[in-house]
Amino acid sequence: MKKAAFVFLTVLAQLSYACGGGTDAKTVMNKNENSKPVTITFPSLDSLTVTADMYVRNDSLPWMLLCHQAGYSRGEYIETAQFFMDCGYNCLAIDQRSGNEVNGVKNETAALAKKKDLPTDYLSAEQDIVAGLNYLFAKSGRPVVLVGSSYSAGLVLKIATGNPEVKAVLSFSPGEYYDGKFRVAETVKPLDKPVFITSAKREVPDAKKIFDAIGSTQKTFFSPTVEGVHASSCLWSSTPGYEEYRDAVKKFLAGIH
Repeated sequence: MKKAAFVFLTVLAQLSYACGGGTDAKTVMNKNENSKPVTITFPSLDSLTVTADMYVRNDSLPWMLLCHQAGYSRGEYIETAQFFMDCGYNCLAIDQRSGNEVNGVKNETAALAKKKDLPTDYLSAEQDIVAGLNYLFAKSGRPVVLVGSSYSAGLVLKIATGNPEVKAVLSFSPGEYYDGKFRVAETVKPLDKPVFITSAKREVPDAKKIFDAIGSTQKTFFSPTVEGVHASSCLWSSTPGYEEYRDAVKKFLAGIH
């Protein structure tokens, strides 16, 4: 009992430090016994409460912000957060306000946004990602690796452009998904961070247009030999050929440490 109390107080102490950046986080333990994340909340830029799962291996490790695809939730990363941790990162997987549910995990941010009658389009979710980035940067004092999936894959490229809080970007199946309100390929021309982009085989031509527009000299495009699948689901072990995607990610991340 004493040991359990100590662990609980340690977790609270870690998150109190995070609150020093003005994030006002609160926590409850997630019931997933395999990954054992801590579920937290913090305010988005418009004060909407954002729910996220925090995967911590070691406080000294750098951080990744994991952003999901359309119709999904932070549950997109139940398995792959462990993969990224094995690559040497702590992870924060967030619920953006544009999404729903995946892998049995409901998108709490989206549900709350709908309850408050707030916009839940793709671009409205950008502020949730920025708030997550600010949270991690305030917590660690170090630039963060952004991971985007489908609609969030374009948003993380946009957010990273000219942003000193960003270390690098992994973008899975980016595209021009934003009803002409902005074009990713135009926006990312000044982007000078290390960038990794991949997609399903059928999506390669569209993703490559965005990749080619990026100004960074530290960029990698991985074109799969398998058919693959859309977005970061390509890393799931249920996806045929996931190993080659993971190997490409490992190689990229090894080069940016």
